Amino acid sequence: MLPPFAVDINGIKDKLTYQFRPWQRSFQFWVRAIDIYTGYKVFQVRVNFVKDAQKQEAMWEKQHELAADKIFAMCYDLGGFFLKIAQIIGKPDLAPAAWVKRLVTLCDRAPPTPFDVVKLVLENELGQGIDDVFERFDVEPLGSASIAQVHRARLKGDTGDVVVKVQHPGIQDLMMTDIHNLQVFALYMQKTDIKFDLYSVTKEMEKQIGYEFDFTREANAMERIRKFLYESNKKTPVLVPRVIRNMVTRRVLVMEYIDGIPIMSLGDEIAKRGINPHGKVAAAAKQKILQSLTLAYGQMILKSGFFHADPHPGNILICKGSEVALLDYGQVKDLPDQLRLAYANLVLAIANGDPLRASESYRELGIETFSKCENELQELFKLAQTMFDTKLPPGVVMLQPFSEESSIKKVAVQSFPEELFSVLRTVHLLRGLSIGLGINYSCAEQWRPFAEEALSRAGRLKRGTVTLA
Repeated sequence: MLPPFAVDINGIKDKLTYQFRPWQRSFQFWVRAIDIYTGYKVFQVRVNFVKDAQKQEAMWEKQHELAADKIFAMCYDLGGFFLKIAQIIGKPDLAPAAWVKRLVTLCDRAPPTPFDVVKLVLENELGQGIDDVFERFDVEPLGSASIAQVHRARLKGDTGDVVVKVQHPGIQDLMMTDIHNLQVFALYMQKTDIKFDLYSVTKEMEKQIGYEFDFTREANAMERIRKFLYESNKKTPVLVPRVIRNMVTRRVLVMEYIDGIPIMSLGDEIAKRGINPHGKVAAAAKQKILQSLTLAYGQMILKSGFFHADPHPGNILICKGSEVALLDYGQVKDLPDQLRLAYANLVLAIANGDPLRASESYRELGIETFSKCENELQELFKLAQTMFDTKLPPGVVMLQPFSEESSIKKVAVQSFPEELFSVLRTVHLLRGLSIGLGINYSCAEQWRPFAEEALSRAGRLKRGTVTLA
C-alpha cells in the first residue's frame, strides 16, 4: 500500500508542457544544429571572396550575431542539457563576443516546474505534507536550472532558512536524449572540423550528468568537500552549505541557506554601493574572490583529487566581506591517484615553462597527439597552456578551433582520457571568471605549491625535478 502522500510521478510528467518529448527534442536539435553549422560553412566560402581585412571582420561579427541568436533560441527552448552547453561555450576565451553576450544570461534560466507539481514531488519523497514539514515555503523559486530548481523555506521549529532543491520530473530521460544526439554530432565534428577527441568528452559528460540525478550522492559529496576544506585550512577559502541530513532523498535535497549575491551581479552591487568599479577597493575585492576560488580548487584537485567540477557563475555566491560560497555539488570528480599526480606534473611543467616536461606529462596522462608541424614541442606546450591554464598563451585572446593558426589545428588530439575532462572544464570555467573579473592570472603558477606537495608525498619530487612513474 502506498504512503498517504505518495503520487504517481510518471503521471505528472505528461502534464508538464515546458519540455519537448524525446523524439521532438531530437528533431528540434538536428534541424537547428544543421542550420547553425551549414550557416557557418556557407559563410566561410563567402568571406573568402572578400580581401579587405576590416570588411571580413565586420562580416564575421554579423555572422556570429546571427548564430548567437539561433544558439540562444535552441538552448532556451530545449532547456535541460543545452543550458549546460550554453554555460560551457558561453565564455569570453572560448566563444565569439556575440555568443558570450547572449549565452551568459542563460544561467539558471530553465523554465520552472509549476509549484503544484513541486509540492507533489516533495510530499511523495518526504512522505509528509509540506505544511507538516515547513513553517514557510516560498512558492517562487530562487532559481531553476537544467535538472532542478531551488526554493527558500524554513523548517518547523527552526530559526534559520534552508534551501530546498527539487528535481524536475522526467528530466533524466530528456537529458539523456540530448547527450546522445550531441555525441553523434561530436563524432562528425571531430572527423571534419575540430581535431580533438570530442566524443570522449561527451562520454564523460554523460557519466557525470548521470550522477546528478541522485541527490543522496550530491549530499555525500557536499559533506566530504566541506569537511576537507574546513579541516585543511584555518579558515575555509569557500563556504560550503551544510546538509540537513534527515531531509535528503534521490529527488529532494534540503541544505543550509547562505545569503549572498550571484557573482554575475557583482558589478551592479559594486556600483550600487557607490564604489568605483575600476578603483582599488573593487580590484582588491575581485582579487580576493579569485584567490579564494583558486586556493579551494588547487587543494581539491591536487591534494584530495575529489573536487567540485562545476564552477560556472550560477554556482558562485559572493557573501559579506567578499567571502565566496560554492553551491551545487551534483557534478564532482574523484581523480585516481595516477591521474592526479600526472596532472600535478603538468601543472609544474606549465608553471615552470618547461615544454619537455609538458610533453612527458601528455604521455603519462594518456593524451595522444599527432602533429607534423614545425616546433612541435612548443606547439604542444602552447596547447597545454590553452587547455590547462587560466592564462592564455601570448598572442591568444580567444580559442579559435577553426583557425589554421590554432594549436588545436596544428596538434590533433586523437585520444583524451574521459576522466580528465572535468579538470579541463573546471580550468576553463575559472578562466572565464578571471576574464569576467578583469584579472589575468595563471592558475598553474598559483597551484605550483600544491603540485609540488602532491608529488613530494608520492616520492616523485627530487631536487626540483619530477621522476616519471
